[in-house]
Amino acid sequence: MEFRLIERLRELTAQQRDDVALSIGDDAALLVPPVGQHLAIALDTLVEGVHFPHGTAAADIGWKALAVNLSDLAAMGASPAWALLGLTLPNADADFVEGFAEGFSKLARPHRLALVGGDTTRGPLAISVTVHGFVPPGQALVRSGARIGDAVLVTGTLGDAAAGLQALQQPLADDDSRANLRAFLIERLNRPMPRLSAGVALRGKASACVDVSDGLLADLGHICADSGVAAEIDAALLPRSSALMALYDEASALQFALSGGDDYELCFTVPAQRVADVQADLSRLGCGVTRIGRIVEGDGVRVRAVDGEWMTTNHAGWEHFA
Repeated sequence: MEFRLIERLRELTAQQRDDVALSIGDDAALLVPPVGQHLAIALDTLVEGVHFPHGTAAADIGWKALAVNLSDLAAMGASPAWALLGLTLPNADADFVEGFAEGFSKLARPHRLALVGGDTTRGPLAISVTVHGFVPPGQALVRSGARIGDAVLVTGTLGDAAAGLQALQQPLADDDSRANLRAFLIERLNRPMPRLSAGVALRGKASACVDVSDGLLADLGHICADSGVAAEIDAALLPRSSALMALYDEASALQFALSGGDDYELCFTVPAQRVADVQADLSRLGCGVTRIGRIVEGDGVRVRAVDGEWMTTNHAGWEHFA
């Protein structure tokens, strides 16, 4: 049964690439990295009940398992190429594999990402994906380059995924208009869109970058810690979707935007004089981008409320072992 599952995964995720000399089927893949490129590698593991709710559709799990890894490549300014998959299943569930592969391949195909190997085993439902991508030497985006005076920007909108999780856990009234808004937020939770084109566009322009996986405060805090600086952001500037603002009050929407994880947007810093150029570049890609603050002396992240006072923030974001 294991080999039938592997064969089905291979069939459903097939992708031809000239740099794959030998793919799934042998004890290891044979790959041909392009000359003059650095290899960027990232790995994420998703566990049922921790990273996605029990009962999540297999296709959504397949999409998200790949998306969270591609988001890491986006935050490095890397272009994706190959992936490895470790799939742990409670039992040999062919229907789950079919759905999982459908979601995984639907995201992989537009990026010409090839699944080149992996493993299946029995146990509690968990998925590990390792992605490999390429970035020109000296152009990788890192967390340690932010400088005092830089502007802080984010792509897309913040807080949708965390609100979607709450909507799942606490179903709201299901009249048509609110049901549509709720569905939008849940879609943002289950099928995040990695900002790969934005990451490539930020090469040579962003001074630091991170993806918002654990929450804006936590992830911007990583940039600050690695760069030896502080950040000040304005709550009034945080981009939030109309669905989020319609379903939740201002205080809840703000908390989701500051501390909610799973949005997989990019948070990055740019020298102030380059902000307009970067905003124009990302707008041409169809990616919304918003300036939300600045880099200053000190450490940590401070949030200025609408009334101009500094906010007290007790919860920065997701902590894996809290």
